[in-house]
Amino acid sequence: MGKLVRDRIPDRIRREGRESDVRVLDGAEFVEALKAKLREEADEVAAAEPELVPEELADVLKVLRAPATAHGLTLDRIEQLAVDERARSGTFDGRVYLDSW
Repeated sequence: MGKLVRDRIPDRIRREGRESDVRVLDGAEFVEALKAKLREEADEVAAAEPELVPEELADVLKVLRAPATAHGLTLDRIEQLAVDERARSGTFDGRVYLDSW
């Protein structure tokens, strides 16, 4: 079982005297691996102790940049889409929880 890692991770593994098998993903594989990585990072945010949440959120942001780029988007464009969604649907500031629908 493999996973998408940052570019320098295989070098770190080698410096530690260990070996790893790596390959470069094609476009479709890369997009699917990015989706899995984003889910992994989001799960880490959900499981993090409060003091580690900022670091885990930074990891989510780092991972978000890659699929954005793969889809021809910038973080500025994504932020604009979020602004548009806030105008349509509001924010989470009210802490509204829908028990049924």
